[in-house]
Amino acid sequence: MMIDRETQVVDCRCGGGLGKGGGLAQRGTLSEAGRADVIAIAMSPGQRHITKPVCEITYGMRKENIQVSVLVLYSGSGIPESGMRTGSFVLSPVEVAQIEMHKLAVIHLGNIKDHVIRKTREILSQANIPAIIVSQIPVDFEDFAEAGIKTRLVMPRDENIRTKGIVMDTVSGVTRGDSCPRDKLNLIIKYVKTTLDQLEDHKGVA
Repeated sequence: MMIDRETQVVDCRCGGGLGKGGGLAQRGTLSEAGRADVIAIAMSPGQRHITKPVCEITYGMRKENIQVSVLVLYSGSGIPESGMRTGSFVLSPVEVAQIEMHKLAVIHLGNIKDHVIRKTREILSQANIPAIIVSQIPVDFEDFAEAGIKTRLVMPRDENIRTKGIVMDTVSGVTRGDSCPRDKLNLIIKYVKTTLDQLEDHKGVA
């Protein structure tokens, strides 16, 4: 539970934290907020996937009265296979359903550009949800669109679209295992609030 300007009750993790994971759950667990607005998605914790920044990002969003759940994926740990072939990174049907319960996803990825793009595509090819991509390495809308990922500003050709979901914004410079810089956290919060407002406006028009 977090009590500040607004009380938030989070249905907490069902497994213990994992070492340097910053207290996050073991793989395959969901900490669910009282209202399904935002879901922060972290790769399963391990030596290569230190999830510490996700804790700070979610805490920062909650301080701004954003209701945010946290999903730690079951897959996505270890050394990915060459080309990210099937089997190196997959979502379960349960995880897809958990993601799609929410209005917006914040996906935290790493420092290998190809993996950031392919994991984003894998998630958004299955989950129909707008997303903000947070990574260490810079990735732009053109990079995603070239890989068949729908984005807010650049779209692939219709015949090349490979995702249901869409990338709304990106924030780079957030390193696994390190504290999230204040300016990056402010940017994430700004994009989250802006996107939620846009979704609410679109819902009103619809």
